[in-house]
Amino acid sequence: MSVYFKGSDTHSIDSKGRVAVPAKMRKQVTPEAKETFVVTRGVDKCIVAYPLDEWESYSENMRKLNLFNPKERYVINVMNMWMDEIEMDAQSRINLPKRLQEFAGIKDKVLVVGMINHIAIWNPEEHEAYISKLEEEQPYEQAVQQVFEMTRHE
Repeated sequence: MSVYFKGSDTHSIDSKGRVAVPAKMRKQVTPEAKETFVVTRGVDKCIVAYPLDEWESYSENMRKLNLFNPKERYVINVMNMWMDEIEMDAQSRINLPKRLQEFAGIKDKVLVVGMINHIAIWNPEEHEAYISKLEEEQPYEQAVQQVFEMTRHE
């Protein structure tokens, strides 16, 4: 079975930093993930959470990066510096590290967005600002047309 996270949900985050993984997304987590997510800083102002088995396949690509190349070393350094393995608790919540919450500007609510092989966890206002900024730069319809036109020619 191949993972495919889709949709979005808004949830509260409790005082201990725990947030529920939406039921429709939990169903996508395979037994090989062992109820565990690898969380790290996203490339946008969000937290990304990969099921453990998805992260393991992703990390194989990271292992191929050259530690003597400054740009590749930088990516490895930052991604690993922020990384943590988080097990879901009995209520299907994950505990988001405080420093990641601060990076993403997360306070009392989160927007959990399915991103195919992982989920992105946003401060809802940050996500709205992110989408608005992109929409101003290029309307969604044009972006979709461009992206799918490019993939057709590959």
